[in-house]
Amino acid sequence: MKKVEAIIRKSMFSKVKKALHEVGVNFFSYWDVTGLGNEKEGHVYRGVSYSTSDIQRRYLSIVVNDDFEDITIKTIIEAASTGDVGDGKIFVSNIEECYRIRTGDKGGQTLK
Repeated sequence: MKKVEAIIRKSMFSKVKKALHEVGVNFFSYWDVTGLGNEKEGHVYRGVSYSTSDIQRRYLSIVVNDDFEDITIKTIIEAASTGDVGDGKIFVSNIEECYRIRTGDKGGQTLK
């Protein structure tokens, strides 16, 4: 099993969520986060300069069976990409075991 963690633009969340559901990823956790990006310059809007270093993002945490890792990553990249700096990052790590609390079952079948 793999844990896929993605940090994406909040504005792209609905598109990513819909795309994940379309490929069969029907359960994941998410929350709003604020991070610091690599972009150092500020922007000026109506004569007021403001910093863009504090960036509002959405953090997704998805656990999938190994055979679903590639499709999950591909789906997130395609749905979340704008082509601009700040589209986000994806991190993948191994999950040793998974348990279903209700039944005590363990293993990959608990994700279905």
